[in-house]
Amino acid sequence: MSVKIYGIKNCNTMKKTFTLFETLGKEYDFIDYKKQKPDKGLLESFIDSLGLNTVVNRKGTTFRKLEESDKAALESIETAIPILQEKSSMIKRPILVFEDGSMQAGFDEELIRSKF
Repeated sequence: MSVKIYGIKNCNTMKKTFTLFETLGKEYDFIDYKKQKPDKGLLESFIDSLGLNTVVNRKGTTFRKLEESDKAALESIETAIPILQEKSSMIKRPILVFEDGSMQAGFDEELIRSKF
């Protein structure tokens, strides 16, 4: 099993992640949210491991454009998951699932290097 990297291909943070993996000579499987929408089980696993506040990207334009009612819905797992499925660009990028099952959200070069 190789590391799984979840995100959106054209994101600058994703590009840094891909470059680091290539520099390290490490294989990975990339899952693009734009081509394969995240299902409920996957999002639940992210939230269980990382926490809802970590998984939701509140800094991007997609979040800023949301109605206030949708922003409030992101405070609860049950109501957040459908929004994250529909607007997958609101999921923190990248989310990495390492071979040992541990997860990381966001680009942290030191942490990634420590996994190899």
